[in-house]
Amino acid sequence: MHYKHHHPENDPNYKGLTVNEGVESVPAVNPYNRPKRKRRDFSAAGYVEGILKGDISILSQAVTLVESSLQEHQVIAQEVIEKCLPSAGNSVRLGITGVPGAGKSTFIEALGMNLVRAGHKLAVLAIDPSSERSKGSILGDKTRMEELSTAKNAFIRPSPSAGSLGGVARKTRESIVLCEAAGFDTIFVETVGVGQSETAVHSMVDFFLLIQLAGTGDELQGIKRGIMEMADGIAINKCDGSNIDKACVARTQFQNALRLFPPHESGWTPDVVTCSAVENTGITEVWNMVENYVGFVKANHFFEHRRNSQSKYWMYESINEYLKNNFYQNTEIQKLLIKNEKRVLNNEISSFIAAKELLDAYFKS
Repeated sequence: MHYKHHHPENDPNYKGLTVNEGVESVPAVNPYNRPKRKRRDFSAAGYVEGILKGDISILSQAVTLVESSLQEHQVIAQEVIEKCLPSAGNSVRLGITGVPGAGKSTFIEALGMNLVRAGHKLAVLAIDPSSERSKGSILGDKTRMEELSTAKNAFIRPSPSAGSLGGVARKTRESIVLCEAAGFDTIFVETVGVGQSETAVHSMVDFFLLIQLAGTGDELQGIKRGIMEMADGIAINKCDGSNIDKACVARTQFQNALRLFPPHESGWTPDVVTCSAVENTGITEVWNMVENYVGFVKANHFFEHRRNSQSKYWMYESINEYLKNNFYQNTEIQKLLIKNEKRVLNNEISSFIAAKELLDAYFKS
């Protein structure tokens, strides 16, 4: 019987059970779908040529190469960066930070669209929040910057921050070099949250902008003192509707708070402006503040001094990162690590002696 071969549940012995006949299987392959073109793998010279021509597709591939942890990719990436260095350095690098909810993405889109419409080429490099459990990343900046992500002269590249923040920050700095070589005259580096990442971003940008909100109480607290001291300017966002009066009061409070900090090495006095990214008000004033700063530090030669200091800083950071990776990738150390870890957990040896034994073994090998 037909039902016995296909759906035994339809047998009269099974009361109350019926299973409908299914539809015929559709072909697994869409006959109208064209096969995807395989992504080309370029030589170092091929990447450099494409980047210098301003090819966004090749630039994206080169940034992926920089972010890769594979040794063969890193060899090519370092060669590409070295060849792009003479064409880099001709941009304004703006670091943007602020607590979650301050409206950083909306602000970046508003400021970015103003710059793109004015003829600038803008690259946005965002260190994206990642899960410490899964190491996964939302990489949601492109979805929050709908207009900017489709703009002709804009390039948005989020990077997950899970794992080594120092490694991500170093790769972001290398990505800046590639973007500058590709002709981008303005670079935004966005960081999420408040913490260690701000120090890393501050060490690779010309102007460090802190996005704040009115009425949060932060203007009267010392929680973010370190970040406030690093800031070259503060923008109080969401100055619209019923929040305008609060934003104006917050501006005065932040200005008073900034006077308590030691003067900047550059001689620049940080300013505080109010803006609304949603209503696109005050955004021009923020960019004017950045341009005034760049003009000021170029005139007193601090601009060049800061970039030289940053280059020296990243040389030492690269040494630290390389030594750390080399240490943990050493097969003998990996075996000894497991052994010493057990000894520490069993209170047979202190953490400090265990670490010294590991380092002694590493330097002897």
